[in-house]
Amino acid sequence: MERHARGLTLLEMLVALLGMAALATIAVPLCRELLLEGRMVAAVNGFVHAIHLARVTAASEARDVVVCRSLDAQHCAPAGDWTSGWLVFVNRDGDDPATIDPDEPVLAVGHPLPLASVRSNRRAYALRPFALRASNGTVVFCDARGPAQARAVIISYSGRPRLSRVAADGRPLTCPT
Repeated sequence: MERHARGLTLLEMLVALLGMAALATIAVPLCRELLLEGRMVAAVNGFVHAIHLARVTAASEARDVVVCRSLDAQHCAPAGDWTSGWLVFVNRDGDDPATIDPDEPVLAVGHPLPLASVRSNRRAYALRPFALRASNGTVVFCDARGPAQARAVIISYSGRPRLSRVAADGRPLTCPT
């Protein structure tokens, strides 16, 4: 009775491992790119949603609604990096700079983002009812890929956000180093 050996030879095993290693070296950078892109899209979409929510609420309640940088998800923070998150609230008393008072409802909270930086040229954005002028400005989202993959949300005087890969003046976006 003849028996046939089953299994792989050492050479076959080494070739299989070499093939898997080659696939892994190609797949790891692609997975990193997909992860970073997914985080970027989620962060930008979350901020655009906050601006839209503020515009709609300002129109429906006939009051100023503010989107501001926040460090603790309870208070507006002074100017700085927005990576820590933001707040959307109805500014019933119209104070400037806007502060959250006990009778002012918080509509949304943007939690800390896993990005390198989120910068804005404004401390806060006030969205006003009845097509009155809002705070215009630009919010730039950057990650480890640098300025080539950065995104900007440009907010017009009417409060309408638009996405861009360049600054409002047409210059390339910059990211902190």
